[in-house]
Amino acid sequence: MEPAARVPVRRRRTRVDGARQAIACGGMDRADVLVVGGGIVGLATARAVVRAHPDRSIVVVEKEATVGAHQSGRNSGVIHAGVYYEPGSDKARLCKAGRTSMVEYCRAHGIDHAVCGKVVVALDDDDRRGLAELERRCAENGVRAETIGPERLREKEPHIAGVAALHVLDTGIVDYAQVCRALAAEIEAADASIRLRCAVLSGTDMPSGLVVETTDGPIEAKRVVTCAGLHADEVANAVSGYDGSDGLRVVAFRGEYRELVPARSHLVRGLVYPVPDPQFPFLGVHLTRGIDGHVHVGPNAVLAFAREGYEWRNINTRHLRETFRFPGFRRFAARHWRFGLAEMARSLSRRRFTAAVRRLVPEVERADLVPTPSGVRAQAIAPTGKLVDDFVIHSVGRAVHVLNAPSPAATASLEIGAAIAARLELNAS
Repeated sequence: MEPAARVPVRRRRTRVDGARQAIACGGMDRADVLVVGGGIVGLATARAVVRAHPDRSIVVVEKEATVGAHQSGRNSGVIHAGVYYEPGSDKARLCKAGRTSMVEYCRAHGIDHAVCGKVVVALDDDDRRGLAELERRCAENGVRAETIGPERLREKEPHIAGVAALHVLDTGIVDYAQVCRALAAEIEAADASIRLRCAVLSGTDMPSGLVVETTDGPIEAKRVVTCAGLHADEVANAVSGYDGSDGLRVVAFRGEYRELVPARSHLVRGLVYPVPDPQFPFLGVHLTRGIDGHVHVGPNAVLAFAREGYEWRNINTRHLRETFRFPGFRRFAARHWRFGLAEMARSLSRRRFTAAVRRLVPEVERADLVPTPSGVRAQAIAPTGKLVDDFVIHSVGRAVHVLNAPSPAATASLEIGAAIAARLELNAS
């Protein structure tokens, strides 16, 4: 991975004269659509625009040296079925369509994947009530699922403890980094441009278009879409002023994973999840056999000290200062500090992490778990202190900003991209 880096943001009023000067000197690159961000949502959006408008010029800019460098390439690789999401929400609707389109895309492009199903395991009577709610949501969201007893659970997962489980048939696995590479190849084959190591600095709304200043120079575009993930609010504000983020703040939560050593990977056949806490959008420590056969365990959810804070030592004081100044985060922390402390304790203690795993797989020992790279989740928080649960796509003038796209955004990425492409209304421009 590249070292952690921040997106530089300059005040908009300092960029207007520079943009006008670039136009006057003829030094301006132009595009019909500029997509900021080379993660899976940005790439899926660019693909959707290319397919809908093959005559339009499309440019994707990505600040890293590769596509899919952050959330899109550092996750558990699950094609989600849509179990957890509020019926009628964008997450529920787009995940249902997305799980189908993602599998079809993988088949069409020869990407390794499997629709293997998963079990959500109840450990006690409280969890049984949670399972009943999840089964109700599955029915409303069009997810094939059934509650099974301990005997059926042992048939599917002999080493898993539980009094019942929800067997979800529509869940799958894939390597999303491979999906990102396939999307990038498809975009470039259609004569669209992907510019790596190109970070956004600012935006200026001019009569002829929205001029976005980048580290490679200015680009004038008729429409701009920002899909900046961990930097979503920052980039939206850089391009559209402080209306860009719509008052939301992206807070980074590190998800720390471990992996079962190969000699113990037989303890898990597929995907095993606990019943989640409905207060939080995190699913708890679960076990996932990936497409490569390795069994990943985790993640927990720890406040990261930088937007790209993959390790404890990644500290960005400016990010921390702005996070703690944000009233929404202070309200969130005041309500949920016990949860935060418990997650931090589990992060720092291998014993505590193992204990969480042993609730599902009693045979796991500390020596069975070895560290593997962490991920970081970009989670939007509202000024009220509420974690924003649904996807948020916000329009400001010529720009469309994806402000909240956590899981299941990778699953739903092709559908999110198509929805954004339709919103651009390029036929009218």
